[in-house]
Amino acid sequence: MPAPRLLRVLLLLVALACATSGVGCSDPRFPHLGRVRELHRGEGRPAAEQEAAARGVLARLLPSHSGSFDFRVISADQCGGKACFIVDNHPLFDGEGTPQVLLLGTSGVEISAGLHWYLKHYCAAHVSWDKTGGAQLSSVPRPGSLPRLPSGGILIQRPVGWSYYQNAVTSSYSFAWWDWERWEKEIDWMALQGINLPLAFTGQEAIWQKVFQRYNISKSDLDDFFGGPAFLAWSRMANMHGWGGPLPQSWLDDQLALQKKILSRMYAFGMFPVLPAFSGNIPAALRSKFPSAKVTHLGNWFTVDSNPRWCCTYLLDASDPLFVEIGKLFIEEQIREYGGTSHVYSCDTFDENTPPLSDPNYISSLGAATFRGMQSGDDDAIWLMQGWLFSYDPFWEPPQMKALLHSVPVGRMIVLDLYAEVKPIWINSDQCMLHNFAADFEMYGVLDMVASGPIDARLSANSTMVGVGMSMEGIEQNPIVYDLMSEMAFHHRQVDLQVWVETYPTRRYGKSIVGLQDAWKILYQTLYNCTDGKNDKNRDVIVAFPDVEPFVIQTPGLYTSSSKTYSTKLSKNYIAVDASNDEYEHPHLWYDTDAVIRALELFLRYGDEVFVKIIESYKSNNVNQVSNLCQHFIDLVNDLDTLLASHEGFLLGPWLESAKGLARDKEQEMQYEWNARTQITMWFDNTKTKASLLRDYANKYWSGLLRDYYGPRAAIYFKYLILSMEKKEPFALEEWRREWISLTNNWQSDWKVFPTTATGDALNISRTLYKKYLHDADLIQPEGIIRLRDLKNTPW
Repeated sequence: MPAPRLLRVLLLLVALACATSGVGCSDPRFPHLGRVRELHRGEGRPAAEQEAAARGVLARLLPSHSGSFDFRVISADQCGGKACFIVDNHPLFDGEGTPQVLLLGTSGVEISAGLHWYLKHYCAAHVSWDKTGGAQLSSVPRPGSLPRLPSGGILIQRPVGWSYYQNAVTSSYSFAWWDWERWEKEIDWMALQGINLPLAFTGQEAIWQKVFQRYNISKSDLDDFFGGPAFLAWSRMANMHGWGGPLPQSWLDDQLALQKKILSRMYAFGMFPVLPAFSGNIPAALRSKFPSAKVTHLGNWFTVDSNPRWCCTYLLDASDPLFVEIGKLFIEEQIREYGGTSHVYSCDTFDENTPPLSDPNYISSLGAATFRGMQSGDDDAIWLMQGWLFSYDPFWEPPQMKALLHSVPVGRMIVLDLYAEVKPIWINSDQCMLHNFAADFEMYGVLDMVASGPIDARLSANSTMVGVGMSMEGIEQNPIVYDLMSEMAFHHRQVDLQVWVETYPTRRYGKSIVGLQDAWKILYQTLYNCTDGKNDKNRDVIVAFPDVEPFVIQTPGLYTSSSKTYSTKLSKNYIAVDASNDEYEHPHLWYDTDAVIRALELFLRYGDEVFVKIIESYKSNNVNQVSNLCQHFIDLVNDLDTLLASHEGFLLGPWLESAKGLARDKEQEMQYEWNARTQITMWFDNTKTKASLLRDYANKYWSGLLRDYYGPRAAIYFKYLILSMEKKEPFALEEWRREWISLTNNWQSDWKVFPTTATGDALNISRTLYKKYLHDADLIQPEGIIRLRDLKNTPW
């Protein structure tokens, strides 16, 4: 979710913790959790349906081996009362054509996870999202020749019962334009990873429409309440309203139908889909219908000028009788529409919005009313809440935290510890965690903590941990992180990462290659070993261009004090800043780039250093060098675009075309494409000379976006740099802003079509770029220009 400029976060692990302190999470102490698990077993789909769901995964993943595996759902009693899977040699195997492997499990998810475990650990296979490599199954032997298991098979019990998946905003950053075909692939991936507690947020606007109709609130009344398709997550969380809307009725209807398919498949696997609940967020029309209702106007959330057209949503006070009534109706309407529930409901109060009162009694009454709304509609309700608000807002001090967490009966709230690999709640109860913000593309991870954090949390004194999971804002990135994290749902002790990382490339590429193993060891020790205690958010200059005048930008060896005399003039708006100033967000490099691969040296460090060299040359009034370096920067952007175009996972086209694909007419196509383009560029509102406070928040290294938007934007900035030098005038900051904001607004409304299939050979392009930038070309350093061939003995 969008974060303030001081919070550049990119993190990775999720743990679920009961919202109490000083007691463990075993069933005797939390009888309601045990009851809900019993309800899940009693209300779940029949064993035959769950077995059929697992067979469906195999048929879609590895159809050549559909007859090689036999699936059977067993009772928890056969697993010591825990969720588990058993993988064994099939007793009736009699050569090719008969089942060779028997997979037993307590649900369709468990036997699917057992299939993945066998393919991964016995056949050296790898299953990832399509955009991050897809499924590598070439190492799986032909039917009849699969590896045999130890006598008696293997039994894998879950150390904790639940494996959670998704963030409240993943629905907008990654899932916004999905159809059923894409959702089916994702649910298959969930089942193979052992995920049994996924968010299921699709289609909820149609439910809200039905609920508010009971209060005579029309579709037109809701047009200003719901956000557009790419911004629904934030209108749901009361951050904003109306931005990107209104939603066509066809969207509401289609998404509801899609949600029913999603839920049906999740239930078929024995998953426990987490449905939304009422947090107090209401449309403005409700105030006019009930003028005596107690309603609070929330504050601004990242609009440029506190624009009430988009910001400052309305919150129904918890003490108002309507609060519990609406909460009850919403739960009941979902159960009626979907034909069932898993009894777990997600609701985030004041997500990046500060409560109007700090009085613990007020906070407690809000929490109690939120839960009563759920419980009134479902007596067995459990409230699942993201712990993000405790990290995001200093408002949440111990008294306020305690008031919210203790407003719900013991065992009736689950808190997602979203920041557990850096500052886990289970240790100090003051932070939370996630791995990816805004679906950015950046190689980042803390594998050591992923391998040890869930174990340490479960074994800690007075542990309240009931599950593990993943809560990234955007998927389809850093597959090694999720490969390991999903596996942690089944480990009882810390993983030996040296061994695990050594085997990872064998699975990912289908064979053991010493060079690749060495490369991944380096990546593990650098990119995936962020130990500085900081979060990460992609602020590379190319995709997050600084909106400041040149003298604000820190450059090594040069002063930026206004007392220093420069041949290039300072603007009248210039204010001296120190290195800690946050006006220009520098990329976060927690590793030595020289120790990583040459491509990383080029694309993560080199581009930023070219930009710094441009600013140094500007301050030194070297106009020729500025001109040459600016062209060099633009060339780099275009070359990057060419490289990205060679892989379908890095194309702008599919994002835009999938948005248009959900439209029913030309008008909807225009609206949906504008939503898709705006989310990845300006994001939120702007004026002619004030850029959005969330600009570049969801930046992407996508072919088409670099050449068509990032490059032209940089060129505008460079144009004003050179004009400043030629005219010996201050940098025209206002004019720069006016022109690049105009560029952005025009780009967001454009209709240019971008490719949806890859072009060019990635290997050959990489070789060409290596030769151009790292072999024959000059390498630009702050201290001057040197030849890379002079560094041939430098360890890379």
